[in-house]
Amino acid sequence: MNAPSNAAWWTESVTYQIYVRSFADSDGDGVGDLNGIRSRLPYLRELGVDAVWLTPCYPSPQHDHGYDVADYTDIEPAYGTLHDFDRLVAEAHGLGLRVLLDIVPNHCSVEHPWFRAALAAGPGSPERERFHFRPGDGDDPPNNWRSMFGGPAWQRTPDGEWFLHLFTPEQPDWNWNHPDVVEMFEGVLRFWLDRGVDGFRIDAAQGLHKDPELPDVADPFEEERIADATNVHAWNRPEVHEVYRAWRRIADEYAARDGSDRPLIGEITGIGKRHLHEYVQPDQLHQGFFWDLLDSPFDAEAFATTIRRGQEQAARTGAPVTWVLGNHDTVRVATRYGGGAPGAGPGDIEAGTARARAAALLALALPGAVYIYQGEELALPEVVDLPLDRITDPIYWRTEGRRLGRDGCRIPLPWNGTTAPFGFSGTPHTWLPQPLSFARHTVEHAQSDPASTWHLYRQALRLRRDLLADAGPLQLLPAPPGALVFRRGHGFTCALNTGDAPVDAPHPGTPLLSSAPLPDGKLPADTAAWWTD
Repeated sequence: MNAPSNAAWWTESVTYQIYVRSFADSDGDGVGDLNGIRSRLPYLRELGVDAVWLTPCYPSPQHDHGYDVADYTDIEPAYGTLHDFDRLVAEAHGLGLRVLLDIVPNHCSVEHPWFRAALAAGPGSPERERFHFRPGDGDDPPNNWRSMFGGPAWQRTPDGEWFLHLFTPEQPDWNWNHPDVVEMFEGVLRFWLDRGVDGFRIDAAQGLHKDPELPDVADPFEEERIADATNVHAWNRPEVHEVYRAWRRIADEYAARDGSDRPLIGEITGIGKRHLHEYVQPDQLHQGFFWDLLDSPFDAEAFATTIRRGQEQAARTGAPVTWVLGNHDTVRVATRYGGGAPGAGPGDIEAGTARARAAALLALALPGAVYIYQGEELALPEVVDLPLDRITDPIYWRTEGRRLGRDGCRIPLPWNGTTAPFGFSGTPHTWLPQPLSFARHTVEHAQSDPASTWHLYRQALRLRRDLLADAGPLQLLPAPPGALVFRRGHGFTCALNTGDAPVDAPHPGTPLLSSAPLPDGKLPADTAAWWTD
């Protein structure tokens, strides 16, 4: 069944990110799968989101949990089959939900048939030209580049050549100057669009092309230190825009068939952030994640600056901003705002949760699209004390424990009950262990509590759809120190207090929705609220 027809549906949409391994397990092996997701689609419809984004579900040896792709046109057996995928898309469309698929064009898996053929063919072969194979400098790699995940960005093969990998050695980078690579990925887009996919999130979208000379960088350890893309010879090359112009033509071709856009959403990080406007263009990407909100501290002045930058971005590109508070690569919002993190402890959970609720109302009141990471609607905290023998993130191992990695935000979701696996699976031995504290964060518990974060999200999503679909631009208003106030249209007001003390509410009367009670006409600390005239 086709998704509802609406060319511009993505401009104000709310998309729910599903980390496939951790959403719901249908077969009792402790790993999430497509049929598990399918069984929970009514939950997402009830919550009120417009679309779902699935992290990579292709065949993969799982060295980076699916971001090392062995086959771009099939399904990882642990997650199901193509038939299961087709049923998922059909049932999602039947519920009015669109489905976005993660595509990984910068690199593949060492198990990809083309890479295995390249290894077998040997130095100087045409097969190796699809990747970046080079002779070394004696016993040293071809240049001084480092992997963002730690360690050298080169892996030596038994025949003495080296291949480039900007992430793990199990993820060789494609050579996008090779026509086979260009043609293959255009075929991949068509394969999934023909199966009903409604758009793509593009992993490491500022990557792909490299300086063909592969010169050294001045500070090779910078990316490893800050865990972000800074190598000007490997990221944000001008040639990448031709890739997305070709992809946009394909997306527009499918949109013309039924009047519904197939948006392309770029993960553009590091040096690419400053050039987001060059990617989000009428002939390239529809959207690019606007990281300023995720990167901002819980501070009214910082949020106001972020909103102004977002407005400038929208004016510059002609496309709405794509807001995001969290994802599968960052410390969960409730923990981050409470000062906690892996290796640093849980922080102030109570304060962090209050701030996460308030930030959710802020994000959902802004003009543009919003992406929600699974579990944010449950105020799920980061698991900061995973046993070291259960850590699976390659970042931890490649940095020798200096960075604990991202496992803490990827713990399987708790659905019901008081003990593991909390309804996630038929086995308590889930791929990452769930803490006992998850009993306080189950969907069952949240839905039974009218004051829960789940109900706050559900009400906010309903009001957003009813009140803000055509509310127009945003106007920041004068506010007390520590507070942020803005209006949209002629009657909607959002206020946020990030200070330590209550401030006067900026609007008379009872709020439509608030992240905490508002006593005596005051807006308490760590609270946001919505009003309408």
